[in-house]
Amino acid sequence: MPDFEAIVGRYLTVEIGGEQHRLFIEEAGRGIPLLCLHTAGNDSRQFRHVMNDKEVTDRFRVVAFDMPYHGRSTPPDQWWLKKPRLTTKLYLEIVRAVWTTLELERPVVMGCSMGGAIVLKVAADYQNEIRGIVGLESSAHAPGRYNDFLHHPAIHGGELCASYTYGLNSPYSPEQNRRENWWYYSQSGPGVYQGDVHFYSNDWDAREDIKTIDTGRCKVALLTGEFDYSCTPAMTEQVAAAIKGSRYTLMKRMGHFPMIENYPDFRPYLLDALDHVAA
Repeated sequence: MPDFEAIVGRYLTVEIGGEQHRLFIEEAGRGIPLLCLHTAGNDSRQFRHVMNDKEVTDRFRVVAFDMPYHGRSTPPDQWWLKKPRLTTKLYLEIVRAVWTTLELERPVVMGCSMGGAIVLKVAADYQNEIRGIVGLESSAHAPGRYNDFLHHPAIHGGELCASYTYGLNSPYSPEQNRRENWWYYSQSGPGVYQGDVHFYSNDWDAREDIKTIDTGRCKVALLTGEFDYSCTPAMTEQVAAAIKGSRYTLMKRMGHFPMIENYPDFRPYLLDALDHVAA
């Protein structure tokens, strides 16, 4: 028999801001819903190891999706008339629209990088609707990442974005895995990564919002790699200090993309965080 993986992928129409969006959703497992949010300019393939980990999928229904414009999702109507520009408000609408359309009951929401940022706002605004968050490389404020060369007619955008982010991996992570993440980034549509960084670097500031998170209702686990120089450990420490009862762990020998760059080393940190938020 063919040795199929347990991951199942399907398309789902989701209403976001009054518009219909055709999103690609993949999932594996059963149990507590675990909604995974990919990084800027990438897609849900980054979570393939999580969805193939039986110890995770025996307890969790792991769901990952490609954001509009990203991966295998279809761009919105008349996308050619406007630049991709993600904002905090729109991002929050997208994430909540997915879990309500899928009827996920009190999910755990896990995101990395820009996904690790927005989960903080998800916890602040919807802490009565979710079980908890796992923030990978989470920052409440990250200015200075945006630049015009991320979408420039004289530069190959796919290779630039892929190589720009390649340096955020840990030098200890296997090259095969780092190159896999590079490959996913290289397939991003024109201007998509820049549009995401607009959110992450220009629009995002949750330094006051996170102070309202009640970890008695919504558990918070924060994991950041010691080699991450985009969301540095110090930035996540500031987040943890502002959220009473949150749990922060520094991941040794890890970079900015733990779930894809070095899953075996990331796995113990992940399992411990999931135990915490699902308790």
